[in-house]
Amino acid sequence: MAAVEKVSAEMGQTVRAQAKWVHSSARKARLVTDLIRGRSVPEARTILAFSQRAVARDVEKVLRSAVANAESRPDLHWNGDELVVVIAYADEGPTLKRWRARARGRVARIRKRTCHITIELAQPPASAAAVAAPETGSSRRRKPATEQQPVAAPNEEAQVDESPAEKPKAARRKKSSEES
Repeated sequence: MAAVEKVSAEMGQTVRAQAKWVHSSARKARLVTDLIRGRSVPEARTILAFSQRAVARDVEKVLRSAVANAESRPDLHWNGDELVVVIAYADEGPTLKRWRARARGRVARIRKRTCHITIELAQPPASAAAVAAPETGSSRRRKPATEQQPVAAPNEEAQVDESPAEKPKAARRKKSSEES
């Protein structure tokens, strides 16, 4: 269940946890794993705790297992709250085929789908985390008045060149009466 891998020089080591043969379709599990991919562990736990989907409990178990794997490794010394979900995906598992009796002696196939949920955690890069934090905060707020560019005063010439479709009818009547 636990695995430590070296991925690349820029990413460093990752810790992985996997749950196999989860009784849910991979499509439903992917909807939940897409929500937590790229987020910190505390944020992912919050998202999973308030998710309405039943498979969120299974994904949360895998996340807890991955954090426990990271904290229990003596060579890593990682704190679970500082980790980031690097990879989260759900693969299809074997499908159990069942039959249901239908009218006139026929049968209908019931497919009980399963999936394998995998989550990998890694420590966030220090430089990327420091750079990314100010960008997210500044995009949500408006810029202060000192940083905004001043709005140019309207030109009288620009007003004359405007097309008639942009002006109200009263302004067009006034302008046409002035010209004649």
